[in-house]
Amino acid sequence: MSAHDFEFKSIDGKPMKMSAFAGKPVLVVNTASKCGLTPQYAGLQALAEKYRDRLVVLGVPSNDFGGQEPGSEAEIKGFCEVTYGVDFPMTEKQVVIGSGAHPFYKWIAAELGEGAAPRWNFYKYLIAPDGKIAGAWPSTVKPTSAAITKEIDKLLTR
Repeated sequence: MSAHDFEFKSIDGKPMKMSAFAGKPVLVVNTASKCGLTPQYAGLQALAEKYRDRLVVLGVPSNDFGGQEPGSEAEIKGFCEVTYGVDFPMTEKQVVIGSGAHPFYKWIAAELGEGAAPRWNFYKYLIAPDGKIAGAWPSTVKPTSAAITKEIDKLLTR
């Protein structure tokens, strides 16, 4: 099994197969619009711009932590576009923890252990071009940190 076996719905309600991203690294991040970490959207957008056409940043809005993503998909999309200029793909709002978690997040927990499941908003998972997990970072690691960009660069030079 790999990340390419999963599917989300886009924030616009269209099917979004992870297999469409095969051949590129994907940074999957569970996001929230009303969190102290929400400014990380700026860093995610900076990564999307820096690695344009070579990396996919995928935002996965979730209301699992402190009810910090209460809006509708249209509200979330509007907030992200207007406030942070987000133009990277985003999914519909998802459950990312527990028994009701989206299958992608259940797979992450099965592959990396329950301790790697999101514990708050803005957990980051780097998926290699072949669909395997290449890295995982908690909320406190900023999207543009050397830890993350170093791993992205490694995947791009393979």
